[in-house]
Amino acid sequence: MEHNYDLEKRKYVIAGAVVCIVLVYLLRLLSLQIMSEDYKKNADSNAFLKKIQYPSRGIIYDRNGELLVYNQPAYDITIVMKEVTQLDTMDLCRTLKITPDYLRRRLAEIKDRRLNPGYSPYTNQIFLSQLSSEDCGVFQEKLFKFPGFYIQRRTVRQYNHSSGAHILGDVAEVSKSDIENDDYYIAGDFIGKLGVERSYEKQLRGEKGVEILLRDARGRIQGKYMNGKFDKASVPGKDLKLSLDINLQQLGERLLEGKIGSIVAIEPSTGEVLCLVSSPTYDPHLMIGRDRGKNHLALARDPWKPLLNRAIMGAYPPGSTFKTTQALTFLQEGVITTSTPFPCSHGFVFRGLRVGCHAHGSPLPLIPAIATSCNGYFCWGLYYMIGSRQKYGTVQKAMDTWRDYMVSMGFGYPLGIDLPGEKRGMIPNSKYYDKAYRGSWNGLTIISIAIGQGEVTATPLQIANLGATIANRGYYVTPHVVKEVSGEPLDTVYSQRHYTMVDKVHYEEVVQGMRSAVLGGTCRMANLPDIEVCGKTGTAQNRGKDHSAFMGFAPMNDPKIAIAVYVENGGWGATYGVPIGRLMIEQYLKGKLSPEDEEMATEIQNRRIDYGLQER
Repeated sequence: MEHNYDLEKRKYVIAGAVVCIVLVYLLRLLSLQIMSEDYKKNADSNAFLKKIQYPSRGIIYDRNGELLVYNQPAYDITIVMKEVTQLDTMDLCRTLKITPDYLRRRLAEIKDRRLNPGYSPYTNQIFLSQLSSEDCGVFQEKLFKFPGFYIQRRTVRQYNHSSGAHILGDVAEVSKSDIENDDYYIAGDFIGKLGVERSYEKQLRGEKGVEILLRDARGRIQGKYMNGKFDKASVPGKDLKLSLDINLQQLGERLLEGKIGSIVAIEPSTGEVLCLVSSPTYDPHLMIGRDRGKNHLALARDPWKPLLNRAIMGAYPPGSTFKTTQALTFLQEGVITTSTPFPCSHGFVFRGLRVGCHAHGSPLPLIPAIATSCNGYFCWGLYYMIGSRQKYGTVQKAMDTWRDYMVSMGFGYPLGIDLPGEKRGMIPNSKYYDKAYRGSWNGLTIISIAIGQGEVTATPLQIANLGATIANRGYYVTPHVVKEVSGEPLDTVYSQRHYTMVDKVHYEEVVQGMRSAVLGGTCRMANLPDIEVCGKTGTAQNRGKDHSAFMGFAPMNDPKIAIAVYVENGGWGATYGVPIGRLMIEQYLKGKLSPEDEEMATEIQNRRIDYGLQER
């Protein structure tokens, strides 16, 4: 009989298929029972109740040890959905002071895995957060009537002062993206949203602990699992000492009441920010508790934009404070010497172009030009630099050389302060002008950048950093608001020196010009009898009234503070910028204002600038 090979092959095919199916089932069982923890988690959820022990958040102090931010007790109401039975919703709503509508909406949110990816009916979920001790006490008395509901203790932030909101920031409930980006968080947790609370979140938050409770078959708590053998204590967050001087910060906020603007002060040798004022500001107490969302919305809708941190986010024309950068660049590039004179016929006048200037002597060399804030002088300097074909070959090469100097001085890019949201400002390069003017431009086309106008913009932080760089005679340390983190070193980026492209000798020459400005030039009001103040005014042109600015430092030969003041629509630099700068320098170096300067501070505080906005 002939052998049937087709039947023989079919037998192997069927056997192979059976083996494959069995292997698939075995692999799936292996995955479910050994490799996957899903079923184990569900079993654990039935047997255990894991209660998170939230750590206390790190405390925040100012540079002198003054307490700024601390913690106070608060309570969350949590819910285990599987344990909720025969709920008296009306009684629950009355006890917790919520509406039935809110109750239904909140329960739906908890169950919605799109909003709450970690939801399980067997685990604790945040139902209501940040109850006061009084409200929690009322609920505690009736807790036995609401099976499935629990009380969980945690802490919330409290502020010792009503100042420094933009630096300190605040904490709020995590968003979906926060949970997705960091598995530390679950729904109902809190995270730093702004200021140092955001940028130092990982140091401040600490480490969560856990308490494991054992349930019986009906879900009733029987006590701690194995007498707490596997419980884990929470680890408190690390404390921060800021470089902020809270007294200086409070004076700055006081002086800018009714005005839009900013004050930034830096310790030149360290880059530590002594104050960072943005006006209008807001009381950080508004960001505490269950009304935070409502208050935040009101601030966001305020036409004065109090949530905007103008000190690091406001990009302004630096005006005449920028002339110091031009003097340094022209000296280093050999465009001028300190004795080089330029004419000023009430401004820069050449080939039909006029850039106006106030009355002063003419012609004049560099130091008097800085002291009198001569527009003509610095326009002539830029014109000769950009037009020097013999040295640079093309205007593009000259322009990019100029830009490199500005960048080396801390302009055009974020400085890297340890606060979220810093803006870069604007320093144009040759490509920018080639695009704007189709390659046909020269020094006259862009002459306004020589006096801090035109396309040039800077943040108040960058202007203050310029003051610190001049005070240091050629270098700056990245500005930062945190001085110390308990138990860990500060990032080395905040101790490195950044040297500019200009030699120290030229800084000495500009310092002389700034000292002359205080002794007999545009900054006379900044003169303090026993402190050698160096300063430079700025009157930045604007579509409306000019902005008032001041940049300076003191003492001249042992600088402890560098400062920038910027008041929107404040007019001449001497109107607001200079007197505010004087008062801030005196407060920091002497610890208080003289009686006469206290009167000046009160007078400036009471002034209001009409911005056409609704009165705050």
